[in-house]
Amino acid sequence: MSDANRLVEIDEDRQIFRVAREAFVSEPVLQREYDAIFDRCWLYVGHESEFRKPGDFVTRTIARRNLLVTMGTDRTVNAFFNTCPHRGATVCRDPSGNAKAFQCFYHGWVFGCDGNLKSQPGKESYPEGFAASGAGNLVPVPRFDSYAGFCFVSFDPDIEPLPDYLAGAKEYLDIVSRHSGSGMAISKGSQEYAIRANWKLLVENSVDGYHAVSTHASYLDYLKNTNGALGGTPFEGHSRDLGNGHAVLEYRAPWGRPIASWVPLFGEDGKAEIERLHAELVERHGEDMADRIAHKNRNILIFPNLVINDIMAVTVRTFYPQSPDYMLINGWSLAPNEESDWARKYRLRNFLEFLGPGGFATPDDVEALESCQNGFRNHRQVPWSDISKGMGKAMPNYDDELQMRAFWSQWNARVGTPGPAPDAVSPPRPAPVATSAAA
Repeated sequence: MSDANRLVEIDEDRQIFRVAREAFVSEPVLQREYDAIFDRCWLYVGHESEFRKPGDFVTRTIARRNLLVTMGTDRTVNAFFNTCPHRGATVCRDPSGNAKAFQCFYHGWVFGCDGNLKSQPGKESYPEGFAASGAGNLVPVPRFDSYAGFCFVSFDPDIEPLPDYLAGAKEYLDIVSRHSGSGMAISKGSQEYAIRANWKLLVENSVDGYHAVSTHASYLDYLKNTNGALGGTPFEGHSRDLGNGHAVLEYRAPWGRPIASWVPLFGEDGKAEIERLHAELVERHGEDMADRIAHKNRNILIFPNLVINDIMAVTVRTFYPQSPDYMLINGWSLAPNEESDWARKYRLRNFLEFLGPGGFATPDDVEALESCQNGFRNHRQVPWSDISKGMGKAMPNYDDELQMRAFWSQWNARVGTPGPAPDAVSPPRPAPVATSAAA
C-alpha cells in the first residue's frame, strides 16, 4: 500500500483506490475536517459582481462562521466577522443590500461599511480615543483575496497566496470569466436546500461523469424528445487533476448553451443570436478558444467545496456539512453582464430545468446521495467505496474517476489520521425540509 491511513487506501501496482465508508459517517472525522480543511483552506465567499458600489454587502455563513462582506467607501471589498465587538450580537441580519452603516440592534453601536466603529451610545463613558484605537471595529477575517472575480476567505493567516493555492484551476476560472467582454455577474436570487448525506458525496457527484446516462436518463430522454439535441454531439471529453485537490471534467455534450451553442429548441431567432455571440467570442479570443468556451462543458471543483458547473448554464455552488449525514447547499447563477433578454431567459431556464433543486438533475442526485448514505449504515460489513475507474489510463475519460482521486488524495493528506472507534458513528437524522429561491 502507498498510504497507511486506513480511511484511504491506494495500491498503484494493482490500480486500486478505495475510501473507507467510515469517513462518511463519523463525527470525529467531521471535526478533523473542520480543523484541517475548512479552517485551513481558501473558501469561496462571493463574487465581485455582488459589490458594485460602496455599501453593497452580503452576509454568508462560511465554515460555521457568520461573515459580513461589504464594499467600503474606497471601493475595496472586505470580509468581517459579523459579530459585534461589544457584546457579541450579530451586527447585520439581512442577507444582502446596500448600507452606509451597520447598527447593532442590541446596544446601538454603529459601524461603517469599512468595518470601523462610527458611533456608540454613551461614548463619553469610554476612554478618550477608544474609537480611534480600533478596539471597537469589526474584526476582519485573517485572509481575503479574489481571482477572476471569485472572492475567497481563509481563517488561516499563514495560508499560501490564493493564486498558488488555486494551482491549475486558474486556467478554468479564467475561461469562465472570458464568456463575457464586460464581465460576469451573479444573477438575482439563489438556491438553498439540504441533503441528508455526507458533503463528500456531493463533491464526488459534482465531478462524476459516470452516472449521467443511468441516473439522469429522464433528462436525456427529455432532450431527445423536445429539441433533437441528442441526435448530434455525443458525450466525449477528459478529466484532469489540477493540483491541490482541484479537478475538472471538460467534455462536449448535446444540450444547448446561451454561450454560442445552438439547439433547435432555441429557434431561428435564437440561432441568429447564437451566431452573433460566437462571432464576438472569435473576435475576442480566436477560433480555438471561442470553440472551447462555446462548445465544451466544464465541471470545475475547487477544493474543498466550491463547484462551478459551466455546462448548459453557469452555476456556482458551495455546501457545508452540519453533521456527517446532513449538509446545506447554496447555489447561484453566473451570467455575462451584457447578456440579451433572450439569452438570459434560456440561461435561467437551463439553470432551473437541470440544476435547480426542482429540476431534472438535482432531485436525481439527491436521491442517489441519500441512498448511498443509507447504504453506509452497513459500513462495518461493507466497508469500502471503490474509486479506481480509469486509474491505469494516461488520459482518463470524462467518465473515469481521476477527479475524485484528486480530491481524496488531498483530503487524505490533510485529514491523515486513523478513523474513529465504531461507537463514534452518528445515528440517522430526521428528514430535512428543502427550500429553494430561484434566480
